[in-house]
Amino acid sequence: MSFLRQVLIAAVALLSVSHALYFHIAETERKCFIEEIPDETMVIGNYKVQLFDPNTKQYGDFPSIGMHVEVKDPEEKVILSKLYTSEGRFTFTSHTPGEHLICLYSNSTAWFGGNQLRVHLDIQVGEHAQDYEKVAAKDKLNELQLRVRQLLDQVEQITKEQNYQRYREERFRQTSESTNSRVLWWAVAQIAILVVTGFWQMRHLKGFFEAKKLV
Repeated sequence: MSFLRQVLIAAVALLSVSHALYFHIAETERKCFIEEIPDETMVIGNYKVQLFDPNTKQYGDFPSIGMHVEVKDPEEKVILSKLYTSEGRFTFTSHTPGEHLICLYSNSTAWFGGNQLRVHLDIQVGEHAQDYEKVAAKDKLNELQLRVRQLLDQVEQITKEQNYQRYREERFRQTSESTNSRVLWWAVAQIAILVVTGFWQMRHLKGFFEAKKLV
């Protein structure tokens, strides 16, 4: 049982996603990321925005700057669009499996001289998005109960990831079948065009020879 538990934990560690990074954008620039997310999966993003100070040549905190977060699902539907402060967290739950577009941009319009912004971003997907300390405090769980809860969540996340992989495989198969069908019909069309062209050339040559009384 202990070995199975370790295997499950290791598998979820590979399947669950957690990206921590920072990037630079201009005050009016929009930066987007694509995340492949299974359905009914929680996503948490922690961010912090800093403004470049030309005097100190460093990035510092500037509370007046806000960050607008917009999230679209694979069907281009907006599932989150909200203005946050310069530092905070955004949360959403996916309802459709596939590529989700996460876009961030500041609420400023180069009021601060068009300086550059540094955005620290940490995106957590799946079981890693759960704060089990808060869960234990809220549900009054002891250590053993909390570990069981974590294990159940990990198993559920594995199931979601497997379902998502099957969904991707099905879409890939449909795309492959559609492509093969188009290639086949294109080949048939080319052969038909060649046959018609050859028949027309033969008729034309026959008429030419008859006109010249060569046959």
